[in-house]
Amino acid sequence: MKKVLLFTALAAALTAGLAQAGEKLVVAATPVPHAEILELIKPTLAKEGVDLEIKVFTDYVQPNVQVDQKRLDANYFQTLPYLKSFNEGKGTNLVTVIGVHVEPFGGYSKKVKTLAELKDGATIAIPNEGSNSGRALILLQKAGLIELKDPKNALATPKDIAKNPHNFKFKELESAMLPRVLDQVDLDMINTNYALEAGLNPAKDALVIEGADSPYVNFLVARPDNKDSAAIQKLAKALTSPEVKAFIAQKYSGAVLPAF
Repeated sequence: MKKVLLFTALAAALTAGLAQAGEKLVVAATPVPHAEILELIKPTLAKEGVDLEIKVFTDYVQPNVQVDQKRLDANYFQTLPYLKSFNEGKGTNLVTVIGVHVEPFGGYSKKVKTLAELKDGATIAIPNEGSNSGRALILLQKAGLIELKDPKNALATPKDIAKNPHNFKFKELESAMLPRVLDQVDLDMINTNYALEAGLNPAKDALVIEGADSPYVNFLVARPDNKDSAAIQKLAKALTSPEVKAFIAQKYSGAVLPAF
C-alpha cells in the first residue's frame, strides 16, 4: 500500500511539474518601457506557474511576424492603430488582449527651443510606418504647423497634407532610427519608447507632446487561438496590477501613463 501511495504521489508531482513547465510564455517587447515592465512581473508569474521568457526587439515588424508564425506566444509594444495597419498590410489576424499603458508621442529638437523658432523650410523627421506617421502628423496639425486633408486620418502620410504654409520638409524613417538623426533635423517626432532609450525625458524635453487623453494605448497582443489561454490571461492580469501602476508612476515620471 505504501508503495502504491508513493507511486501515486510521485505521479501527481510529475504531472503537476509537467503542467507547470507547459505554461511557459515567450513574449516579444521593445526595450523601454515594455521589457522593463515585463521583467518586473516575472516573479509574480513564476509564483503562478508561468515561466515568462522575454525576447527584446528594436523594431516593430518582427514581433508581429513571429507571433503570427507561432514562434512567439505574444508581444507587448504596439498601439491598436498600428496593429490594424499591420494586419491589413500583412494579412495577419493578431488580436489585442488588454491595454496597459500610454506613451505620449512627442517632438524633440536640438536646434530650436520652441516650435515658433522653426524656420520656413525646416526639416521634420517622422516615422515611416502608417499609423505612427499619422500620429506624428496629427500632432503637428494640433500644434498648428500643418493642415491635413482629413484631420482624423490615423494612417496619414506627408502626401495627405493639405496645407504646409512654412514649406516644411519631411524626412520619413523607421521609428527606431529617429533618435539617431536628432542632431541632423530641426524637429524630430519620436515614439516615447525610443525617446526614453535615447535618454530623452518626454515630460521635460518634448517641444510638443500628446496629452494624457491620447487614444494610443499600448496593448498586449496575441493570436485568436491563444489569447484566452490561462497563461496569457495571467500575464494580462499581472500587467494591469497595482504593482505595475506604481512602477510606471515611479519609474517614468509622466513619460509613460497607465491605461487601467
